[in-house]
Amino acid sequence: MIRTCGSRVEESVAQTLTRSARVLHALSDLRDRGLRATTARRLVLEALDSAPGPVSVSDVASGLGGRLPASDLGSVYRVLETFETLGIARRVHFGGGAALWALRGADEPEYLLCESCGATRAIDARLLDDIRGQIRARFGLTPRFSSHPVAGLCHRCATVRQVAA
Repeated sequence: MIRTCGSRVEESVAQTLTRSARVLHALSDLRDRGLRATTARRLVLEALDSAPGPVSVSDVASGLGGRLPASDLGSVYRVLETFETLGIARRVHFGGGAALWALRGADEPEYLLCESCGATRAIDARLLDDIRGQIRARFGLTPRFSSHPVAGLCHRCATVRQVAA
């Protein structure tokens, strides 16, 4: 667990964080809303920013397998829920199981999910603009697939089903 008030851990955390533009923007957003940039919040931001994709709460709490200092699981849940409310982070649902978490941003990918094998694929959101436009024109809804993926069958699973039929 991270002690946050004047500890050596806090000093080492401050020195090891990359402070990417996304992290700095989120920290500024917190301060603009009158919230403190606590060590726990900075660690969660850093974990979400440095993860290769959406991550579980337990991955964040473990410090992404030791790359960052570990945090208390309950604290991570509270921080993520605060970030979700503020629009800083989002839950990503890949079918069954616990939601994963990612930072919100202009460049956030959207996802494809195979309902059979569970394979997921992150894609540039612009690749779904045609489909998004068709749904908007027909139903008056502009869909986003960054928290809930487009689900179907991948090529391999569709081929297996066709052969079996």
